[in-house]
Order: sequence, then C-alpha cells, then structure tokens
Amino acid sequence: MKLRTPLCDLLGIEYPIFCAPMGFIVGPELAGAVSEAGGCGLMSFNRNPPEIMRNDIHALRERTDQPFGLNMLLPSDVNEHAAVCIEERVPLVSFFWGDPSRFVKPAHDAGLKVVHQVGSVDEAKAAVDAGVDLIIAQGVEAGGHVRGEVSTLTLVPRVVDTVSPTPVIASGGIADARGLVAMLALGAQGAVFGTRFLAAAEARTHPVYQQKILDASEGDTVRTTLFGYSWPHAPHRTLRTAFVEQWLADEKRGNEALPDEPVIGSTTVGGERVDVRRFMSYTPHRETTGDIDSMALYAGQGVGLVNKVQPAAEIVRELATEAEALING
Repeated sequence: MKLRTPLCDLLGIEYPIFCAPMGFIVGPELAGAVSEAGGCGLMSFNRNPPEIMRNDIHALRERTDQPFGLNMLLPSDVNEHAAVCIEERVPLVSFFWGDPSRFVKPAHDAGLKVVHQVGSVDEAKAAVDAGVDLIIAQGVEAGGHVRGEVSTLTLVPRVVDTVSPTPVIASGGIADARGLVAMLALGAQGAVFGTRFLAAAEARTHPVYQQKILDASEGDTVRTTLFGYSWPHAPHRTLRTAFVEQWLADEKRGNEALPDEPVIGSTTVGGERVDVRRFMSYTPHRETTGDIDSMALYAGQGVGLVNKVQPAAEIVRELATEAEALING
C-alpha cells in the first residue's frame, strides 16, 4: 500500500509530507527540494518586502514545477504579500497566528488553496467557518512559535472530529516515519516536519545551530516567551542553551525590547544587514554572525530523532519508504 491520502490528490503531491516554513531557515532551495521530491515545501515570507518575496517564489519555481506553499504570519502586515501570492498563483497560501478570513475569498477567486495553522479546536472551527481548505493542527511539542497548549496526540483527533471533512495536517514533535504513520492513524491526512528539515543540506541553518540540533535530545527544549524582542509575548519552543537557562527565571525580560539591549550579532533580513539584539526572535541562518549560542535556536521535542544532515530529497524518500513499510506491516 502506497503512502497516499486524499490530501495528496487535492494538492497534486506524491506524499503527504510537508516541510515547515521555518522563518529564515527555509528558502527556495529547501522548499523547492522538498516539493521536487514529492512532498510539499512551505516557504516563509521571511519578513521580506513583497518584491523580494516575489523573487524567492521565482527562484523556487526554477527548482521545481511541483506544488508548494508560502506562509505568512498574521501579526505582520501581509496584505501586499498575499497579493503577490495571488498574482504569482502560489498553489497553497498559508497563514498562522491570527484571523485569515479576509484572505480566503481573494485566494479562492484566483484558484488557490488556503491553509491555516491552529493550536486549538476552537481556532480550527473558526478557520473552517471562514472557508479555509486545510487545517494544520499544531501541538505544543512543536519548535518555533507555538500557538496552543495541547499535545499533538490529543489535539489532532479532536480537530479531525471537529472540522471533518476538511483535511487536517498534523504538526508538532513529528520527526520520523513512525510519527507520520501515528498521525495518519489519528485521522490526519499529512504531517509537517520542521526540526527534521533543520538538518537538511539545503536548509539555511547556521552551522552552530545545526550541530546543536544533532547533539540535542528530547529533554533539551523548553517552551518560553524569552525571545520576544521583536515578537513580544508569543510562546515558542527553543533549545535549552546556557543563555536560555540563565534567563528562564526572568523570561519577561526578553519581551521588554529595551532600547539599550546589547547587540549580539548581525544578520540579513529582507536583503539588508541588521543588528541582532539580545532576546530577538530572529533565528540564526548562514549569513548570521555573532554570539549564535545566545540567539533563538528553535527546535521541537522530536529533536532527539534528528542525528544527521541529509539532502532534503533523501529525507522525503526515507520518510515515505519507512512509512509505507510500517503501513504494510
């Protein structure tokens, strides 16, 4: 039996395997490689100006003609970004952390599918009532910014039961084929892999960050609001570095955005070099310099299952092959 769900037919993909849109880490290289391998790469708008984001869409399409998605964070002003997605006919338009309803009709009028990531049953129901085509149910085990407080194992079947027949994609703590098959057993039609793709060869993960992912175990992450300088009071799961341990008792300090907060490095955002101040939510990528150990090193609780760097296509094939073996007994 092949690893295929109705969601694959809906989106025109081979496998129900999605790469999470991990901020500055996922660019055209990684998202394109995942889609070309039969999964679905989700690329973030990466706080880019709309025209730079448009260039990224073009660069992704140079790597694959397969379906992909682009994710936007609703706390940001993404009206122009959403317009670019419509103009460029991005197959899957993705939203997180807010109300996506105003974007649904324009996307549908252009023939695009809309997916919204949620952290609760109520949020999933509201999104489906607004007309979205797909739901990503994100459990609290997930790395990066985490919307809810419920585990993936508990949240996914509840969301499935609530929004059926709308397809649900599971996210949070899923890092191997066993997790994927478990999510399918819970009624999900696909799974999002984030931390696993931090160790993809095409990921823009800073080498120090990537090595820490390979060295970490399931107990080495924590959900906190510490890195709130540029996104205050938004919970996120990050590695337990020495810096994090030092400040956890006073995590509210990271949300104060003091003007004299020390600069700990430099990075590229939207094609421009910017300072990285202490407690900023910016994830270090290959162009980041400075005190990497003190930056936001997001990771999910599945990190202990990630132990080597591989090409994205190899990761997708491995997940699919092992999942099919499990399904077929």
